[in-house]
Amino acid sequence: MNNIHPTAIVSKKAMLGEDITIGPGAIIHDDVEIGDGSTIGPYAVLYDGARIGKRVRIHQSASIANIPQDLKFNGEPTKFFVGDDTTIHEFVTLHRGTHETGFSRVGSNCLLMAYSHVAHDTVVGNNCILSNGVQLAGHVELEDWVIIGGLTPVHQFCRVGQHSMIGGGFRIVQDVPPFVLAGNEPLRFSGLNVIGLRRRGFSNDQIAGLKQVYGIIYSSGLTLSLAKAKLRQEYCNDPLAMTVVEFFDKCGNRGFIRR
Repeated sequence: MNNIHPTAIVSKKAMLGEDITIGPGAIIHDDVEIGDGSTIGPYAVLYDGARIGKRVRIHQSASIANIPQDLKFNGEPTKFFVGDDTTIHEFVTLHRGTHETGFSRVGSNCLLMAYSHVAHDTVVGNNCILSNGVQLAGHVELEDWVIIGGLTPVHQFCRVGQHSMIGGGFRIVQDVPPFVLAGNEPLRFSGLNVIGLRRRGFSNDQIAGLKQVYGIIYSSGLTLSLAKAKLRQEYCNDPLAMTVVEFFDKCGNRGFIRR
């Protein structure tokens, strides 16, 4: 049985699961789907295209699946997906995709703190944390288990690799590789995210191997292409090393952070 406050405005066309709570003043548009056990806080607005998973907690005045802040957007039907068990705090703004991809997405078990923003055509993986005021521009990609510190903007088309952690108050204007810490201005590689990796069950041998991998990339004096060739030759049986190589293979025009 759903618990919908009498002052909430909920379209009869919206598809609601079971055991949903919708707070006072919330607005649910026509083309919205909300999974079982989810909570929609006071004055939150879920626009057309919102696809909310199970057990999602959306706090007051959040805006989900509003139209993109992109002048090329022409009203085409697109979506914003929110995965199961994700928490979206107050005044978060999530914009649906444009015709270029058709969607934006936040994965499962994520935490989006107050005033954070996810722009059009952006994909956030599972188990990610966006601290207060983090601003993701369009076409950004965060892989799984990324943590971004407060008030950090991420430039459009940038990628952040899995299990990386970026300090608060910096700017991400280039790709950040997986498993690392990044800080300073301009943003720089600051070593491995050792504490995070240990918390997630990475062994000492795996962490030592990643340190060697990044030593080859950042400290060997080799060009990136030669460093990748060396890693493919010497670490071809190490899946974590190959994950790093594959990330650098896909680096875009913005390049990647330096040491």
